[in-house]
Amino acid sequence: MSADVPGSLATATSVSNQSAKAGVSTSAEPRLLPVGLGFAAGFVDTLGFVALYSFFTSHVTGNFVVLGSALGQPVHGLIAKLLALPMFIVAVAAVRLYGRSLERRERAAAAPLLTLEAIFLIVFMVLGLCAAPITDADAPIVILTALSGSVAMGIQNAASRTVFASLSPTTVMTGNVTQLAIDAVDLIAGGPEATMHPVRARFKRFWPPVVAFAAGAACGAASYKAGGFLGLLVPIVLVIALAIHTRARFPQ
Repeated sequence: MSADVPGSLATATSVSNQSAKAGVSTSAEPRLLPVGLGFAAGFVDTLGFVALYSFFTSHVTGNFVVLGSALGQPVHGLIAKLLALPMFIVAVAAVRLYGRSLERRERAAAAPLLTLEAIFLIVFMVLGLCAAPITDADAPIVILTALSGSVAMGIQNAASRTVFASLSPTTVMTGNVTQLAIDAVDLIAGGPEATMHPVRARFKRFWPPVVAFAAGAACGAASYKAGGFLGLLVPIVLVIALAIHTRARFPQ
């Protein structure tokens, strides 16, 4: 037991130091960032799905399902869906390289990455407005629109695995919902407080971004119906606000 304690303390210290360097607090921001980013991800993914012929900006593997369905029925926007995964991978790799460069210079990475995401969301919106009305999903400008949205969400996905690793995931809710279901069963079944305390804490940490993502998805669909790609102003303003908030709390 005595051999395990120093290792645990070292691990906790390492996570704390990485979070501090990234500009993320493991205690001061328990819900604001995951809720805000969860809402933004649900909003962008749904708006893109509705506007771009079932194109997923965040859940890129969903594009494989749509591509597979092309075997049974015609599918619009095949080119964008084929390019989505490699573009997503490039975006994630670029974010990691950028984050590592900031770490070497001992600069916080959270605010810069949120700012970069906001920039690509703006590009997504501007290209979408230029492409509207979208009648040909394989038109070059429509493909660029779709891929810019995928890059924006690739940035958020990469950030959630690096600088926001101490927070609950904000882009893909399958894991969150699975964990919530498991924890709900354990909480109902009950057990020693020592066992239930971390389960209860995890449940409280995981449900807010799930609800936020669902709310964002509903708002994304409604906003596109009301104002087209201008609806992206909502997640753009939200992500910029989160970047400003993060920079203010954790100066460079």
